[in-house]
Amino acid sequence: MSKNQSVNKEKLYIVLISVHGLIRGRNLELGNDADTGGQTKYVVELAQALGKNDRVGRVDLLTQKVIDPQVSKDYARPFENISDKVRIVRIDCCDNGYVPKEGLWDFLDNFADQALDFIRGQEKLPDIIHSHYADAGYVAVKLTRHLAVPLVHTGHSLGRVKRRSLLASGLKPDDIEKKYNISRRINAEEDTLGAARLIIASTHQEIEGQYGLYDYYQPQQMCVIPPGTDLNLFQPPRGDEYDTPIYRSICRFLAQPEKPVILAISRADKRKNISTLIEAYGESPELQAIANLVIIAGNRNDISDLDDGAREVISDLLAMVDQQDLYGRVAYPKHHRTDDIPSLYRLAAQSGGVFINPALTEPFGLTLIEAAACGLPVVATEDGGPRDIISNCKNGYLVNPLDRAEISRVLLKVINEKTVWKKMSLNGIRGVHDHYSWDSHVSKYLDRITPLVDQTVPVKKASLYRRPTMYHGHAIFSDLDQSLLGDTESLQLFIRVIQDNKKCIAFGIVTGRRLDSALKDMKKNRIPLPDVLISSLGTEIHYAPDLTLDTAWTNHIEHLWNPRAVRRILAKLPGIKAQPKSEQGEFKISYYIDPEISPDIDEINRLLHQHEQAVNVFISFGQFLDIVPARASKGYALRWVAEQWGIPLENILVAGGSGADEDMMRGNTKAVVVANRHDEELSDLMDVDRVYFAEKPYAEGILDAIDHYAFLDACKVTEI
Repeated sequence: MSKNQSVNKEKLYIVLISVHGLIRGRNLELGNDADTGGQTKYVVELAQALGKNDRVGRVDLLTQKVIDPQVSKDYARPFENISDKVRIVRIDCCDNGYVPKEGLWDFLDNFADQALDFIRGQEKLPDIIHSHYADAGYVAVKLTRHLAVPLVHTGHSLGRVKRRSLLASGLKPDDIEKKYNISRRINAEEDTLGAARLIIASTHQEIEGQYGLYDYYQPQQMCVIPPGTDLNLFQPPRGDEYDTPIYRSICRFLAQPEKPVILAISRADKRKNISTLIEAYGESPELQAIANLVIIAGNRNDISDLDDGAREVISDLLAMVDQQDLYGRVAYPKHHRTDDIPSLYRLAAQSGGVFINPALTEPFGLTLIEAAACGLPVVATEDGGPRDIISNCKNGYLVNPLDRAEISRVLLKVINEKTVWKKMSLNGIRGVHDHYSWDSHVSKYLDRITPLVDQTVPVKKASLYRRPTMYHGHAIFSDLDQSLLGDTESLQLFIRVIQDNKKCIAFGIVTGRRLDSALKDMKKNRIPLPDVLISSLGTEIHYAPDLTLDTAWTNHIEHLWNPRAVRRILAKLPGIKAQPKSEQGEFKISYYIDPEISPDIDEINRLLHQHEQAVNVFISFGQFLDIVPARASKGYALRWVAEQWGIPLENILVAGGSGADEDMMRGNTKAVVVANRHDEELSDLMDVDRVYFAEKPYAEGILDAIDHYAFLDACKVTEI
């Protein structure tokens, strides 16, 4: 295949662009760095799969040429044939060897010019240019404007979401700009969204929850085409499942290993909600009698060597197994290999078991597809990608990941109803072949791009607007119980106002509840996941769309925190009683308090300070006493987020109704006390500037304050 390879003019000529990383047709180097991962594998497999389709005449995958002694000479070859119709074309780009994607921005105009020369030198123009990631989108926008060729784009990951996760990891905004060129990336993504005729995403949640953050969000030009799955690797049981090393490892834990297996596979991450699964299993004697629970949660040697989050998850797992005496019924092996994963699915299927993904949030759900391909029915969180997968495959059930009774009931149903189990097993195998194989991916892909090539789909461009700032310039933060919950009609109206202005105004919920408790009530009341969820009285901060924990905040507040000493000091005080474990947190100690018997809050504060405890003490609703680290509170957490996101305090509207809300309502924020406030707990704010006492309760009071402050006037933007 030469530079000027002949083109079948009756069939599609597709140009794929994936600039960064190390791309070659065989023996992909995955995991070498952040640039050689899932996107690299996806793009090469897409090119290969397109080349096998009779509707495609030729595929060129354009990437950067890398001349660097630190990497293989393969990446310096101008052309590499993958098949008789598919090749990799490496474009001159950088003079300094291998450059990570964050450093490519200054070279992309050179890449675009070289790519334009290459394309113009071919026998025909491509029918479609399909860019992958923001850097390729930047290049593709330039090419399509020169060539008048339809642009298709796949983001893989998005800068606005990435910035949130980087802030949560502790990086400062200026450092993020310096290291990741995040503003250039986001601007490139906006331009690509504005120019593309089609955006391809993996799930509907990706479209709504991630692309929805962008000014040039045009859902009518977006579609879901999930990536293909390796069906040579993930197959139904073969009969050798009980003769594998991973089975022998599992058997060490189980008294009756022949029972059906409830299988969970995930990282050791709190968002994966392993603890709720164990509680659901432990609370159901019937489930324990008929099935074993097998949890694969990463690899570990010494728990103390794990990072903080993973260590907490594994420690909780071990403690819960012990507390509920689940020995002999729960397996949690320390090690597994990558090639053990297909064996685990087949083992569970052979046993008549079920796969469960109880994650609090699940953007895609690759494990569900893998399980389905192996004939294993699934139970999964009702959040995100699993909705699409189970709708397509009809091989399982969706559950509320925080409802333990529902989880155990559905698991019992799947295992006990053998006829239904067999039907779901066959549906899963068939559904994956129909919806999640590379053949099905390419078929759907070609069905969507062919009308663009034939110009049979009219362009329906929405009016495009850019916000005056790169990120949110304003925000509304509200307490959950007193301010949002209580009146369904006004709550839904408030949610619509937030959604209509989400490009301008960030939305946060600030609550004394634990994360799981808050999420449960939010689901019950149909409150979408906010941009920021501050829980456990300001001791935890999570960000949408994936409930990313702000670990920098965690590190900040743990200074001088000594919960054992606090509990010891307060143990003998009259009128206080520890709340259940379900209400306690790593950085929150919670009691019930009887003000008629107990010391007052000032006396409790003095006692703790006399014992050199650096804490904050809060009483709310007249009956709850909470102690948190000195650096933590609702107000401190809100101001931390404001600083991280660059939102001036005077551009933030705060709503509350109990004493625990007071410190986030003082200062430069605009505040509203809803009419249903608890007793007189916020009376001290009556004469404070910037605090509005609404005459209406609950969410209606917040809407009243939005009008009072003319808060939505800030959302006026100019059409581009």
